[in-house]
Amino acid sequence: MFTGIVETTGQIKCAEATSNGGTQLVIGTELAGELAVGASLALNGCCLTVTGVNGSEIRFDLLGETLQRTNLGVLEQGDVVNLERPMLANGRFDGHVVQGHIDTTARIESIKAEGSDHRVEVALPESFSRYVVFKGSIAVDGISLTVAELHPDRFAIWIIPHTWQVTNLHQRKPGDHVNLEFDLIAKYVERMLSASGGEPLTPAPVRGPQV
Repeated sequence: MFTGIVETTGQIKCAEATSNGGTQLVIGTELAGELAVGASLALNGCCLTVTGVNGSEIRFDLLGETLQRTNLGVLEQGDVVNLERPMLANGRFDGHVVQGHIDTTARIESIKAEGSDHRVEVALPESFSRYVVFKGSIAVDGISLTVAELHPDRFAIWIIPHTWQVTNLHQRKPGDHVNLEFDLIAKYVERMLSASGGEPLTPAPVRGPQV
């Protein structure tokens, strides 16, 4: 379980395809010395298991499902990713409930500086739009953010200078795809209200970057 409060960033050192259709990903980060094999770490909001630690580098083995549903499959050497360790049970809950299970990816439509802040507009896939509400929470590349504007096909978020600097957002540009995780509570409410209908509620698997 995570909160969407990014601790630090890491840099992609290597991303190599494996024989089973997955990818072996290696990142460099200051958190490496505090992690062991088997630990969980969220990369751009996606919960992954550490499979190797070597000095300041961490290795992960990504499955085909992860590559299809997230933006991790398009990462290249030198790219920057957001990192967050699992939430401590005795810590403050500063963001919102984030599972680290990415629902889909979406395209950044625009980024505009407004004084020292930035307004970022992101496309909203129609099949997930019911989970987004004005002033609700959403995880964008693992960052807990508030929906400041909501439109039928997109939403906007405002980024303060601190968040802009300590995450990978300052390297993003229009056309890039970000990982989205929608509100867990909304999903459970939908499931309970629809239980009597007997229809499956899981959206069709996403294949590659979406709108």
